[in-house]
Amino acid sequence: MHIRRRLLAGTAVAAATALGLGALSACSSTSAAAGNTGKFDVVASFYPMAFLAEQIGGNHVHVTSLTQPGQEPHDLEISARQTGQLQESDAVLYLKNLQPSVDDAVAQSEIKTKIDAASLTTLENHGNEVGGHAAAHDTHQGEESGGNDPHIWLDPVRYAQVAQGVGKAFEKADPDHAADYKKNTAALVHKLEDLDAQYTGGLKNAKGKVFVTTHAAFGYLAERYGLTEEAINGLDPESEPSAARVRDLERMAKADGVSTVFYETLVSDKTAKTIARDTRLRTDVLDPIEGITSKSRGSDYFQVMQSNLKALQTALGTK
Repeated sequence: MHIRRRLLAGTAVAAATALGLGALSACSSTSAAAGNTGKFDVVASFYPMAFLAEQIGGNHVHVTSLTQPGQEPHDLEISARQTGQLQESDAVLYLKNLQPSVDDAVAQSEIKTKIDAASLTTLENHGNEVGGHAAAHDTHQGEESGGNDPHIWLDPVRYAQVAQGVGKAFEKADPDHAADYKKNTAALVHKLEDLDAQYTGGLKNAKGKVFVTTHAAFGYLAERYGLTEEAINGLDPESEPSAARVRDLERMAKADGVSTVFYETLVSDKTAKTIARDTRLRTDVLDPIEGITSKSRGSDYFQVMQSNLKALQTALGTK
């Protein structure tokens, strides 16, 4: 197998050497540098992309994540060291428009294999409210709509579509291991199909259909399984809701019998807990799986998705 390697030029080499090109994520199978590992070296933008690369690549790939465990991916700013990692790698797997600094670095890099997950499925515009809920409850719908929703990995069907595209890209870029990439992709897609079936069966008899979250990460999931997500914030997890939005959420929660306000692991739970206290609702975690930390309810994508399903079942009255 021949994989083309790239050399950093001039001062970039010195800077990379001084800083040390260590792996940035527990997703990597080794702490070696991102490039020249003797494997197909893949830089992934954040956890959902790194998980795909590892599952599909198996033993043939070395995966480095640009987003460290516990870091909110929307806030990522690429460092000089990470730019060096990107330049030395064989492929980059990222999700365009989620992390602007990654988009810029990828555009300026000379990597031959650039895989944009957003191009491998369909994206939709989502605001604060997503799903089949009556719009009359949400008079401020769209105030933080923010464009295409990037959270495709929370819909197992869309995530499977992305997986298939990534598998084909790996096969083309590293043809010596194409058969294994094809086999691993098929196995991952099968697991995602099983997950989709579990969600479909687990939520079809839900007494409630509306759930409240910190930010609008679960729109695709809501649409897939006949639910409605009402988000405190829009697509930006760090944005602050208006007073009118908070009042509207409180009215909606009472009208629709909402029992739970969900918060997540990587951003502040302050607003969610304030709304829950004011409306006398309980709180629970619904994890957007933007990174795996010690606070995550599970050690990988599938385990956290199972935990999310149980949390939704409890909140919506299916168990």
